[in-house]
Amino acid sequence: MDLGAGYTILHKCEGLARALGLKTLYVKDDTVNPTYSFKDRPATVAVSKALEFGAKAVGCASTGNLAAAVAAHAAKAGLPCYVFVPSDIELNKIVQASTYGARIVAVKGTYDDANRLAAQASEVYDWAFANINIRPYYVEGSKTLAFEVCEQLGWETPDHVIVPVASGALLCAIWRGLKEFKQLNLIDNTQIKVTGAQPSGCSPVVNAFKSNTLDVDPIEYPDTIAKSLAIGDPGDGVYAVKTIRESEGIAESATDAEILNAIELLAKTEGIFAEPAGAVTVAVLKKLVESGEISLDEKVVCYVTGNGLKATEAILNSVPKPVEIEPNLESLAKIIS
Repeated sequence: MDLGAGYTILHKCEGLARALGLKTLYVKDDTVNPTYSFKDRPATVAVSKALEFGAKAVGCASTGNLAAAVAAHAAKAGLPCYVFVPSDIELNKIVQASTYGARIVAVKGTYDDANRLAAQASEVYDWAFANINIRPYYVEGSKTLAFEVCEQLGWETPDHVIVPVASGALLCAIWRGLKEFKQLNLIDNTQIKVTGAQPSGCSPVVNAFKSNTLDVDPIEYPDTIAKSLAIGDPGDGVYAVKTIRESEGIAESATDAEILNAIELLAKTEGIFAEPAGAVTVAVLKKLVESGEISLDEKVVCYVTGNGLKATEAILNSVPKPVEIEPNLESLAKIIS
């Protein structure tokens, strides 16, 4: 079911690269997808498979972005849609999904509570839940983020990619896509470091990586402005840790303050407005460059996965307030001198 997702811009970020001291930096900008996040990629596959299987309805558990993506594609397909979200999700994301006609079920609790209830519902009703009972198809849509970067770089590969981590599915899909291109001889190199970025208030994958274990201990009460990454018990967490290690990448987290600073830095240097879950990759990149864990001559790609307009509540207090003046040039002169 096609709304035109994918083949988004790969920006060569000269301004941001200079600010960080890097030689070559790109941002894969999925803020411009049909519903303004990368989730349109897996959603288009999931809803297409739901139609193929003759499902009576589609749905998902979501922290916001998938809700909008599945709802939009369900509307295009003419299928009823049920979306299970934690009750504290950003209102902008609920409004977006609801406008597409989805039935929003706001579950009191965390994303994991919403996900658990959605899984139970998928067993009782004949519904196709994108990230539950048709998940094997859904995750394949995210591989296109790997495919497109290679094509847009002229069938070359970056040295290092930085990927936001919630469930871990996106990071694993990107790595799988890179390996498949190598198997098809479309690229020569798979020595690509895959780094996972999480917010400090919900970083179970980072914790496991730094503890040198595969035990991804759940975060019972996530606390972060990056609501789209607030999955305390990531379904693909173990595989994400394995992927990061296999690729010789890194797992790192960023505080809310660092994420807000990254939103501003990306916007002011490159004109890209990211939501907190998207800007976490830039925040982590900055930390890793400053610590010397990313060398200055590496060719780096940051995946920026969601638009800032989806999470204005999170950043409203960190932006300057408008300056009020009288409607004359004298008043204007006072504030620009």
